[in-house]
Amino acid sequence: MFIKGSKRYNYRHNSERAVSPEFGKMINGQGMGFAANYRYGICHMSFNGCEVIAVHNALVWLCRPQPLMDIAYFMERYRVLMGFFGCNAYRIGKALKHFGADCTRSRDAGDAEAFIITYWTKRRFLSPIHTVFCVRSDKGITVYNRYNNRDRSYLCGSIEEFAGKYRPIAVYRIEKDIQT
Repeated sequence: MFIKGSKRYNYRHNSERAVSPEFGKMINGQGMGFAANYRYGICHMSFNGCEVIAVHNALVWLCRPQPLMDIAYFMERYRVLMGFFGCNAYRIGKALKHFGADCTRSRDAGDAEAFIITYWTKRRFLSPIHTVFCVRSDKGITVYNRYNNRDRSYLCGSIEEFAGKYRPIAVYRIEKDIQT
């Protein structure tokens, strides 16, 4: 018997979903479609799965896609308050490295081509945090899974446009291998 909210229960629940994500495709809008029904910790990913989705999107960008349920299963060990507050933002790098990504934690994104950023959605300590995967290009910064209820990516001119003026909680610069 599995305990609801345990990593084994969630893995079984996620692997039995009738609709699974299209393998190797970016995820946007964690509150929509298949991702909303996946479980992480004691909640559904529509509520607390942004860190798992950010790692998934980074791996897709690196051409190293992994099933979302496998990423969630690995990241269960880093959940905060049984997953109610999602994943520990300072452990995202461990998940990236586990799946073969080369990343560095930093204070800011600098000129990194791709990065994962965790930030306060409004006022520090008085609002929830959100984690997104971003790719920089000549046109701006493409932000994946920016909103819970929008199934597309967004092009922003700067980090402040989507993350606000506060210093980010955690930033992981992601390096693309020469092979990929």
